[in-house]
Amino acid sequence: MSSSEVLLDELFDAVVEGNVHKARRLAERAVNEGASAAEAFDKMTEAMRVVDKKYDRKEYFTVDVAAASTAMREALKALEPYMKVGPTDVAGKIVIGSLKGNIQGLGKDVVAGALRSAGFQVIDLGVNVTPETFVEAAVKEKADVIAVSVSVDETAPYLKAIVNILREKKLNEKVKTIIGGRAVNEEKRKQYGIDAYATDAWDCVKRVRELISQK
Repeated sequence: MSSSEVLLDELFDAVVEGNVHKARRLAERAVNEGASAAEAFDKMTEAMRVVDKKYDRKEYFTVDVAAASTAMREALKALEPYMKVGPTDVAGKIVIGSLKGNIQGLGKDVVAGALRSAGFQVIDLGVNVTPETFVEAAVKEKADVIAVSVSVDETAPYLKAIVNILREKKLNEKVKTIIGGRAVNEEKRKQYGIDAYATDAWDCVKRVRELISQK
């Protein structure tokens, strides 16, 4: 096993454990010793899947998930310089955020990282983002797609406001929408008039490419 592979395995463990400083340091070392940013990102995504399963089995609590999410977020900061692409290579521009009432950014962070690694320019609005802010950011940034994370059931109806504002501004053909998260599915995509639904980060990359190709 090469030194970079060993470091990637250690990075996996650091994210699962929620060790923020160790995760960032290992991400930097891994790419410096031959691993690609995409390989490091894949390893961290695997780690977050383990964290998610531990949470579902009640082996982890909210604080553990938050720690792992922070560890991945910090490690991603170390990887970002290696993920950037030139203007001519940008696959498209995406505005992403967790919808109003959603303060969990874990899934959104993973998706944002996947989109960046796939060559998209990503503007991350953070959590608890209002429908108006999504559209304003899309207009300001001349974004191709608005990606919305929804993990709280009661907040899903806000999706309709995003669609309505885009229609009022006659932007619904120029700016496509995609949703993901525990509180949404294909049925809710149809219900609220959203263009696409993604089951996970990599499905989101695929769907976003399809949306942009349709424009």
